[in-house]
Amino acid sequence: MTVTFNHTIIASKDRHESARFFRELLEVPEAPSWGPFTNIQLPDGVLLQFAEPPVEIQMQHYAFLIDDELFDRAYRRLCDQGIEHWADPQMRRPGETNNEHGGRGVYFKDPAGHAIELITRPYL
Repeated sequence: MTVTFNHTIIASKDRHESARFFRELLEVPEAPSWGPFTNIQLPDGVLLQFAEPPVEIQMQHYAFLIDDELFDRAYRRLCDQGIEHWADPQMRRPGETNNEHGGRGVYFKDPAGHAIELITRPYL
């Protein structure tokens, strides 16, 4: 059997708000949800499950590879919503994007404080 990534749980302060944020940003439809999870499904089938753990949330990093057209729309939404963003993970280049690895990229934080990265070309 080949290996593929199937799903992950993303800790959220408000699972509905986080799922909505990613649905709108990544332009994906709602997915069936159950129990303590509010779910979205990416076009490749990967399920993102948002849950509200009863502990302090530790920042995680999530990177999404998207095409150039979606990057343009997502970046416009970030700017229109006044979401602070950076060209680098060290947060030293605010309000910019980067053009590393032959594509473009941007870093920002989601509603739960996770470090999110959008890129248009894979690193490898």
